[in-house]
Amino acid sequence: MNAPVKRSVVVSGHQTSVSLEEPFWQALSDLATAQKRSLNSLITEIDRGREGNLSSALRVYVLRSLQEPMS
Repeated sequence: MNAPVKRSVVVSGHQTSVSLEEPFWQALSDLATAQKRSLNSLITEIDRGREGNLSSALRVYVLRSLQEPMS
């Protein structure tokens, strides 16, 4: 079982901590790389459009990205 891993990220210029399971961190990193942007930039974008907590928004983003392959 994958326990959540807490990491520090910068969201809109402010440092915060986010807890996600390692496979989600890896998927977010892969998505950021595919989009040629930093992980912090991707997380900031997700944060701006979220409803609810950031960890949940990140998991949903990863899930939706897997359901709708990038073109």
